[in-house]
Amino acid sequence: MNRVIHAITPGDHYSPRTGSAIPTVVHGIAKAAAQDASQPSYQQFVLVARDTFRPRYDSATSIEFEDVAAPSRSARVIEAGLAVFGGHRTASARYWQPEVDVLANEEPAIVIAHNAPVLPWMLRSSPHRVVLYAHNDLVRTMTRYEASRAFDNVAAIVCVSESLAGQMSRRLPRSLVGRLRVVENGVDCEQFSPRGHVSTSAVRVMFVGRMIPEKGVDVLLQAAAVLSRDDVELVIVGSHGFDRDAELSPYEQELRELAKRSRVPVQFLPFVAREELPGLLQSADIVVVPSRWQEPSALTAGEALATGLPVIASRIGGIPSVIGTAGVLVQPDDPAALAREIERLADDPLARAELAAAARRRAREHDWSWTWSTLKTVLAEL
Repeated sequence: MNRVIHAITPGDHYSPRTGSAIPTVVHGIAKAAAQDASQPSYQQFVLVARDTFRPRYDSATSIEFEDVAAPSRSARVIEAGLAVFGGHRTASARYWQPEVDVLANEEPAIVIAHNAPVLPWMLRSSPHRVVLYAHNDLVRTMTRYEASRAFDNVAAIVCVSESLAGQMSRRLPRSLVGRLRVVENGVDCEQFSPRGHVSTSAVRVMFVGRMIPEKGVDVLLQAAAVLSRDDVELVIVGSHGFDRDAELSPYEQELRELAKRSRVPVQFLPFVAREELPGLLQSADIVVVPSRWQEPSALTAGEALATGLPVIASRIGGIPSVIGTAGVLVQPDDPAALAREIERLADDPLARAELAAAARRRAREHDWSWTWSTLKTVLAEL
């Protein structure tokens, strides 16, 4: 049996208690791999710091290590500057060293380095085959020379969308562009499923995600300021990080001020653990993904599709490839366009029902078994 070891960010939690994207993706892939009866088979492991959250997902076998403190922002800025002149990213290397030490005691495997651009270079003398798995643009601060040196021994560079692959290809040396592969994220259609028919007095429009400017929640609240109707309500779910009890960030305080101008009711709910998310989405009628950054792949959009919900999302980054024709796309940072689409769907229950059916169909065609099948093809090339 082939061994696949997922290396996730040190200190990240392989647990349903967090909403972090990378553990969600690893869990989806590992669960689908365990259900795959075809050959060849791949046994799934995950490197996880010993003191991280429990319970852990049981989809992959945990290989524990002792975590160390993450490098400070200033240390990362300094090492990025030094890397331009040929230096190594020593602060990042110290952060990932415990995982490298653990891997030294593991029999040869395929190591999937999730958002870990320093790891391939650190494992250059190991017997492991390394696949760099990019959930974000990992080369935006790299020169071509540094990328060539850092990724010389990678077997493949997996990107979660064509959009992200295009971004990275512009900064990679030609010798590495040929190693780019696209493996799009899937969704768990068992965990996320449509609710039964529920008659409600108001159309519930929902946002779920981190409360950071890149996610564009302020755009949604500006759209709510031009909606004047008593049959729409807005529910905004999330926190700055993954601590529901943390103090409000300046951006979150700004959102509360914007909500005071809304002409429809607005409710704020803090971050919820993943086991609570399916039920929460089932209470919505429309989900909005108003991102303003080149989001490589919006997991929330896929989960809303699986729940059988109409999705209104920004036409940016990898979002259009997630929703396809099963949702509505608008230009980012355009509150007026967003308000028009919310109003249109609020006025047309039939259009909502048609989008809901299309959403569920698309999700079933793009579940985690679809993602695993694509990734398995990449691994077979190795």
